[in-house]
Amino acid sequence: MDRPTSEDCRDPAPPSLRASLEAAGWKFTRQRAAVFEQLHTSDDHPTAEEVYRGVKSIVPSISLATVYKALETLVDSGLATKLVAVEGPARYDARGDHHYHLRCLRSGAVEDVPTEYDPDLIAKIDPQLGLKLQGRGFRVTGYRLELVGYFEEPGIEPEGPSTS
Repeated sequence: MDRPTSEDCRDPAPPSLRASLEAAGWKFTRQRAAVFEQLHTSDDHPTAEEVYRGVKSIVPSISLATVYKALETLVDSGLATKLVAVEGPARYDARGDHHYHLRCLRSGAVEDVPTEYDPDLIAKIDPQLGLKLQGRGFRVTGYRLELVGYFEEPGIEPEGPSTS
């Protein structure tokens, strides 16, 4: 089976958006469709405020609160993922395939890592981890991987622990 490309993830048929929302118990609305389209066509992982600025030109009467609610609905429906950081605002991702992220601790920017998702990565890290967790009554259903660090900028030293 071929892995979905970014192009495959960019052009969902509107009926699938409607069906996914309704299957999760939500109504299809023009505002939710506009938020989804803005998120889905974004090359980065925007914050709610960034989505709001993009949607405002299409739906001038939309409020920031409506955008937040629409994003939470999309997350609840499985159409988007909320990427939460310890500091800074949450970012959103509408890419539907399994993949990894990297996050710049200086700017908060989040990008997709250009490497193949490995469903067996946890077993490769620790072959006994699954059994250890089962022994504690925990069943692993998936995982997320986010690499954190700094994009190098000339003349700026990254904060945080040194590797030297």
